Amino acid sequence: MYLVAKSLIFTVLLIGALALFAYVCWLRLRAMMLGRPESRRGDVGARLGHLIYYGFLQRRVAAAGGSIHHLVIFWGFLVLMIGNLAFMAGGVYPALRFELLGATLAGILHASQDLMALLVLAALAVASCRRLVLRPRHMDPLSPDAFVILGLIAVLMFAMLTATGIEIARGELPASSWTPGAVLIAGWIQGGQQGTLFAWHEVLWWLHALVLLVFLNYLPFSKHFHIITALPNVYLRRLGFVTDLSRVDFEGSEQFGVTKVTDFTWKQLLDGYACTQCGRCDNNCPAWKTDKPLSPKHIINDAKDNLKLHAHQLLAGRRWRDLSPAPADARIEGLVGFQQITPDAIWSCTTCGACMEQCPVFIEHVPKLVDLRRSLVLMESQFPAELNKLFKDLETNGNPYALAATTRGRWAEGLKVPLLSEQPEAEYLYWVGCAGSFDDRNRRTSQALVRCLQAAGVSFAILGPEERCCGDSARRLGNEYLFEEMARANVELLNGCGVKKILTTCPHGYNTLKHEYPAFGGHYQVFHHTEVLCGLLASGRLPEQAAKGLQVVFHDSCYLGRYNQMYWQPREALRRAGAQVAEMPRHGRISFCCGAGGGRMWMEENLGRRINAERTAEALKTGAETIAVACPFCLTMLADGVKDAGAEKVAVQDIAEIIAAHLPAA
Repeated sequence: MYLVAKSLIFTVLLIGALALFAYVCWLRLRAMMLGRPESRRGDVGARLGHLIYYGFLQRRVAAAGGSIHHLVIFWGFLVLMIGNLAFMAGGVYPALRFELLGATLAGILHASQDLMALLVLAALAVASCRRLVLRPRHMDPLSPDAFVILGLIAVLMFAMLTATGIEIARGELPASSWTPGAVLIAGWIQGGQQGTLFAWHEVLWWLHALVLLVFLNYLPFSKHFHIITALPNVYLRRLGFVTDLSRVDFEGSEQFGVTKVTDFTWKQLLDGYACTQCGRCDNNCPAWKTDKPLSPKHIINDAKDNLKLHAHQLLAGRRWRDLSPAPADARIEGLVGFQQITPDAIWSCTTCGACMEQCPVFIEHVPKLVDLRRSLVLMESQFPAELNKLFKDLETNGNPYALAATTRGRWAEGLKVPLLSEQPEAEYLYWVGCAGSFDDRNRRTSQALVRCLQAAGVSFAILGPEERCCGDSARRLGNEYLFEEMARANVELLNGCGVKKILTTCPHGYNTLKHEYPAFGGHYQVFHHTEVLCGLLASGRLPEQAAKGLQVVFHDSCYLGRYNQMYWQPREALRRAGAQVAEMPRHGRISFCCGAGGGRMWMEENLGRRINAERTAEALKTGAETIAVACPFCLTMLADGVKDAGAEKVAVQDIAEIIAAHLPAA
């Protein structure tokens, strides 16, 4: 009689809990779909591969090293789900047990549940110690929500192990060395009264049942909803260029950028629900690490909180099946000024992409921050005062240095550099860029590259006065309208000249020409000078070992490394040139920004510590005599950092300068 009543009561509770869980998840989905439409379809095979590699195998979590305990909890969740499903089925139909599958398979399943429960308990202890003792800055160490979840999981493990131990003590299950947790508990209670053991088993069974159902329905209300949403977010990640920015519809829309939360796309809103709040984005953000008000984690979660705040209002009066976006004229509170989404935070971003590189669930922070900047620039005209001059100079002079376009080619005087109009059959168009054309220090890089190309017999030409800024800074600073004007003009010029191959020294220009101009009809083979120089050295067209013994430390540019995965070519070029290459602790994928990206090159740095000073100090600690770079922005920022540190004896040079300095005399 008791078993029948138990089955009926549990069935009612289970149906009610599942219904409530489904209802709340549906509300979350409806709120998410209030965002603008966005397509994330296509290439199912690649998406499934990424889901397995980054989702189930937790590649980024494992790479972080210090988060192995999270990996254990994740896999424990998956393995123990088998037992929990069997537990719920057994609650409805008591005869459904692992033993129905045969003694061997049942033994394997019991062993997997026992061993994984022990591992999860150990991982929970590590996680609790981290929060209570270590208290890393990038986490919310004393978050009540985190301890509720950790506590519920711990109770589930305890109840499951103890109930199984009682079954072993009562002779219902065989003792096995593969179930050490349950066997240990069985040994403690061996010899107890059968009635008492049965009563305790039922108490633990109901404790397990109730905690499991509470856990299920607590998830949608907590930050741990990512248990449900993280895997879909990984599946729906960008397959191409992950930091690519969306176009703005200037003709069909009256809203440019993101002013309110529903201006984000549904996928951008899903990011908020998928955030694990692990803090890796903060821990690798140069702004956050130098005490600026930008926390990528809080930007994502504050946007989610804003959506939750307005979801009821926006969904009121809609049919329950309605998944359409919110109306464009929906009157809700704007994002800027909401919690930690402040103008200072938005303008602190260098768009380095470190947050996106480290996020285990592929949240896309950079595009969101650029969208917020677009709204401030294009809709509100609220941006730092120094950008007024920058935008004006880009519009009127085609460069940020306020110099006449007619002087753009003066850096090449005396070097016999042909114009493309004079040598249209040249193999490469050398896109010099604004810094390489106008900045005194970076002109030396342009001149050095020319000497290398000429020594190797490479056919190239420049545009000279016809060249204009590629528009990278305008776009990253949110002035999409100015960027599009510049991009269209440049593409028209390049296509009119029949350009096929472009060589650049600036990773920002390289990135823009290669990844962003195709949207405007500009399809070119774009090369960074370090990969070309590497090839020339490897083929013998430039002499190897010329700089033998030179001790250098190489700084990875964000837009060359993280944005374009070009890590080995600059280092190989230096090694082939004879340099001994040292590494900073933060290099490659975890390289630290110089502070100039995202248009920050043209802005004052008044908050926190200077990013370039921190990076320079890291380079100087290696003891190298030269800091090698492959970006004009990095050259400027690190040269300033060396000067400010009083370490002028350490040279800061572009790779082209290092190679050119050791070329045989002409």
